[in-house]
Amino acid sequence: MADLSKSKIVKLVSGSRYQRLFSEDLGTCGIKAGHVILKKGEEIGEHSTNDKEEVLIILKGKGQLVIDREDCLDFEGNAVLYVPPQTAHNVKNAGNGILKYIFITSNAK
Repeated sequence: MADLSKSKIVKLVSGSRYQRLFSEDLGTCGIKAGHVILKKGEEIGEHSTNDKEEVLIILKGKGQLVIDREDCLDFEGNAVLYVPPQTAHNVKNAGNGILKYIFITSNAK
């Protein structure tokens, strides 16, 4: 039988640039998730997935996923992006409004 006491609901905060949703510090077994809002021209900054894989769920706006400082994938709202392990990447707002997305990382096997 499931242990409902470990289940969680987190409300998204609309005014904050970054909101941690789930992490091991907040009781998960390894999954990490956050809510990101970038204004026109902003970017998250290059970082690596290391030994994790990452999914980006685009809620609103247009952007670019820059892989290894060279390759760009253009995307817009209602899209889901996958970033494999050991991948340096950056997310940039390439639209005129805000870019809003949720990221989820998990250990890769």
